[in-house]
Formats: sequence, structure tokens, C-alpha cells
Amino acid sequence: MPATLKIHPSDNVLVALQPVVKGQTIEGGLVAAEDVPFGHKIALKPIAAGEPVIKYGYSIGVAKRAIAPGEHVHTQNVSSALAAELKRGGFKAGAAPAFALTNRSEKGRTFDGFRRPDGSVGVRNEIWIVNTVGCVNHTAARIAEAAAKEIAKYPSIDGIFTVSHPFGCSQLGDDLVSTQKILAALARHPNAGAVLVLGLGCENNQLKNFLAALDEKNADRIRAFNAQDASDEVETGIEMMRELAAYAGKFQREPIPVSELIVGMKCGGSDGLSGITANPLVGRIADKLAEAGGTAILTEVPEMFGAEQVLLNRACTSEVYDETIDLVNDFREYFRKHNEPIDENPSPGNKDGGITTLADKSLGCVQKGGTSPIAQVLNYGQKAQPKLGGIALLQGPGNDGVSGTALSGAGAHMVLFTTGRGNPMGFPVPTVKISTNSPLAERKSTWIDFNAGPVADGTATLDELADKLFDQLIEIASGRTRTKSEINGYREISIWKDGVTL
Repeated sequence: MPATLKIHPSDNVLVALQPVVKGQTIEGGLVAAEDVPFGHKIALKPIAAGEPVIKYGYSIGVAKRAIAPGEHVHTQNVSSALAAELKRGGFKAGAAPAFALTNRSEKGRTFDGFRRPDGSVGVRNEIWIVNTVGCVNHTAARIAEAAAKEIAKYPSIDGIFTVSHPFGCSQLGDDLVSTQKILAALARHPNAGAVLVLGLGCENNQLKNFLAALDEKNADRIRAFNAQDASDEVETGIEMMRELAAYAGKFQREPIPVSELIVGMKCGGSDGLSGITANPLVGRIADKLAEAGGTAILTEVPEMFGAEQVLLNRACTSEVYDETIDLVNDFREYFRKHNEPIDENPSPGNKDGGITTLADKSLGCVQKGGTSPIAQVLNYGQKAQPKLGGIALLQGPGNDGVSGTALSGAGAHMVLFTTGRGNPMGFPVPTVKISTNSPLAERKSTWIDFNAGPVADGTATLDELADKLFDQLIEIASGRTRTKSEINGYREISIWKDGVTL
């Protein structure tokens, strides 16, 4: 295994693939001037004060002072230098790339999923209890537990799950609307064969208003009631669950073209290898899926700051180009509105792992979107259009819980979650954890579904691993394999809150 890696020919830094000690000779006879931790950067040549530090072929910041060859390049000698606000109207026709070539085309491939009456597709056939307000979270859990025996007679039902959260009351205006939007988006998700909407009765997120926002056309799929209106709310819930189980139990798996698969891409607990192993691996999956006519969703907008041009160069139309500009600029304004610095990211854990600036993190993060065209831009709570054969950009923050929930609400059948430091969190849809390095995969085998570490170890290529991972995703989508998060019962949501609480 090599000690260092130069990612792009124009880079002026190397990445340490293993701890480097002072005096060690590395690439091209370069001698390390100091100890450099695993995942961190080393100056490949002299970098003058104010000169850009180049990684992935792009600037990740500027040198605070002169940096000598072999020096450790990190926060002590590099500062952020994000570009100014972006301008609309820069679209160039024909600039969007063709699909990247990978080892194997997935065109014509199928998975075994559930076709719904409205034509949508699910990879699970579950019953969800969606709560309008946090006050009924434990009531929902009691109903789910008591109703479990009711679904035993229906082998095609994959379980009963609650969509619990602390919101729905004491919210006003756009903040309440945002909560309604994401909960309604989840209630419409095709992985849920049937849904019980459980309200309390006095909350701001009134049941009748929520059902109007849900706008469900299939009455057989939905049951709803307020706990305050029932003499025994658990018994009422169980009775409704019997009806829902009888409906959902009729669905059976059937072959579905992979072009109808929607996959969300996110990362959490990044390290210096995230942009070298796991994120580019997920990018290969995005390219495979898009080339086959499917859809990959990329969110975590603050982690696009500093890497915007990479995405803008791939916009399919002038409308998508300008919508991408607005997506990024609006999120920058969100930071300014709260008097917060735009480049506060990366987190302490990211910095420990070798990520120096927000641009450093962003350029690694956007690797998850592959190289395929950007075909659509989505607002928070908006559903992705299937079968567009490209990448969708989704409004949402970098926070793991909020972004994973947003991806689920946008219709992702599953979420690919890359991590360099480990995270047990799971979302309402199957969550596939992909480690950036082999030690993490070995240490946290009960969390990690797939290891991208062999890329850094030099024992496998990205394309080889992409073929293996895509095969595994087909098994997961077909219900023949469960993710570690599903096995562990790790399943939660987090709603993006931005408003006054009464």
C-alpha cells in the first residue's frame, strides 16, 4: 500500500494513506518535514503565502504563510477562501457531460419491488404511523407494538414503523408549513404500503390541515384519527391497523426496471479518505444508476460551497443552471440571516480526520454525485421525478438526521451513507453505510454494510467495488438483504426547524 496519494495531476498536496513520520521518504523522494496523521495533507512543492492550495484539481483555500515541501498542510497554515455570491445566466449549451463509462452497464437490469396503484414503486412494503405532533410519539409506539401480531398473517408486509418527532405544536408560519411538508412527503412514500396518521387534537399541525397537505387520492391506503377523540386510542389504532394490514398485505414483489430506482447520497463523519474512496465509489453508483435511466439525489447544500462550479458545469438546461445558483445563494443567505459564518464547517471531527476547509470538504462531498448531468433541483419536501436519468440536487443542510430525512421525503428508496468515522443512524428508508477505510469497517462491522477501504489499500479499484456494491443494492432493493441499520432497528427522522416556538 502506498504511503501517499496525489489525487489530481494539478494538485500541490498529497494525501497520507497511512501515518507518515518525520524524515520518511515518500512520493518522488520527498521527505516528510514532520509527522502527518492518516488522511491529512502534505505539501508536494513550495506553496507561497496567499497561493492556492490545490486538491482534487481545485483550490481548497490559500496558504496563510509560505509552506515548504514535506510540511503538514492543515488549519495551522491554510485559510478558507470561498468565492463570492454566484451569478445567474452563465449556462453554456452542450456543456453537460455524457455519462461516464464504468465497468458494466446496468441498463435493462431489474429488482423485485412493489408496484403501487399510482404507478410508483417501493422497495419495502411497510405500514407507517405518521404522527402530526410529538405528544403522541409513545401512543404510536404502543399501537405499533400491539398491532404487530395483526400483520403476521401477511408475509409480504415488512413491519410496522413509527415516524416520531418532537414537532407539530407551538410552530407558526413557514416553520409549521415546513414540518407539514416533510411529514406529508414521508406519508406519501411508496415504501409505505399503508399509513396511519395519528394526531392529538389541539396541536398547531391540525389533522384536517395535514390531511389536506397530504392530498392522498387512495382512501384505502390511509387511516387517521385524533387521540383526544377516542375513548381508547390504542384500541382505535389497532382496529385501523387491521384494515391497513388487509390492504397492504395484497401487494407482492415483482420485477421492476432499475430505471425506476431512486437513491439518495449523503456523507457523515467524513475523513481525509472520504473524497478518495467512499464518496467517489458512491459517485460511480450514481453514474451507473443515471446511465440506466434512474435517479440519484445529492443534498447537504452547505457542503457544496466551494464546489459549486463542479456541479454547474453539469447542468442540463439553463433553468437547472439558474436553479442551482439559487439553491446555493439562498442557503448562503440562510447563514447570513442568522449571523453565522458561511465557512464554519467542517466540524471538529472532520478536521481531526484531515479536512481543512469547507471547500476541502465540499470537493470531497460532491464526489457522491458522480459525473452525470444535473437534471433537476428540488425544494425541501419536494419529490424527485423518477426515470430522468440524472442527478437531482435537493435543498437541505448537512446535518445527518435532517439531510437523511429530506432524502427519504424526496422519494429515495434507499440512502447510501458514506462515513469515515462511523455513525449508527438509520432513516425511514434502508440506509446503507459505506466506510471510507478498512479499520473502521473491521471495528464497526455491526454498523458498516460495505467497505470502500480497499481503494486506499490498493487491493481493488473503484470500478471493481462499484460493480459489487451495485449488486448488493439490488439485493437490498429486492428485500433479499437487510441493511445493518434495519437489522439493528436504527430508524429515525429529524425535521429542519427554522422559526419561532410559542
